[in-house]
Amino acid sequence: MTEAIRLAKRLIEIVHCSRREAELYIAGGWVMVDGHVVEAPQFMVSDQLVTLHPDANLTPIAPITLIYHQPPTADSPVISADTRWAEDASGIHALKQHLFKLTPCTPLERRASGLLVFTQDYRVSRKLADDADTLEQEYIVEVTGELIPDGLKLLNHGLKFNGKPLPPAKVSWQNETRLRFALKGVIAGQIAAACEKVGLQVKSIKRLRIGRVALSKLPVGQWRYLREEERF
Repeated sequence: MTEAIRLAKRLIEIVHCSRREAELYIAGGWVMVDGHVVEAPQFMVSDQLVTLHPDANLTPIAPITLIYHQPPTADSPVISADTRWAEDASGIHALKQHLFKLTPCTPLERRASGLLVFTQDYRVSRKLADDADTLEQEYIVEVTGELIPDGLKLLNHGLKFNGKPLPPAKVSWQNETRLRFALKGVIAGQIAAACEKVGLQVKSIKRLRIGRVALSKLPVGQWRYLREEERF
């Protein structure tokens, strides 16, 4: 039986590359051990079959951004290989490294559901933070109660929150119990407080969109990669 050695060392022997190149190939998901992708250079191998994908390249792993459909009852997102949407059309080759060092952006308020953004790209997190006051977010809000006269007009413009006037919003009825909110510079608690002032109580809040990126058909509790052409 062949003595066990690190996968990176075995790959060097097979393809005659440098140690750095071997580690990049492995981290990039291009190396298989007995037909299974292994992304850890320190993985120990002996007699297993080690192969390098014919399309392998040494391009450094680019930071990714993903969107997740937060369930209304979950305490924290479950982002794993098992919760990736099967119909993800991004074309991105999934890597374990994509699930590490993810920064949450534009958080939802407590008990709200819907669109969440996580990224490894500082440019995305900075844009979402810097443009928070100008980037429109869309919500569906289920309510009970009876709307006061001119309540819808007040929701669109004319209310205060924490002693400060709220900027104009676009609020309309979707059906008898659901309101659509499209607003900028969202503050935690703002929607519930605004509804209460016009005679309504909030039962649920769901975010559908941030800027030009929407949940669309993404199932509850699943995630997908942000496609290259998508922009907030």
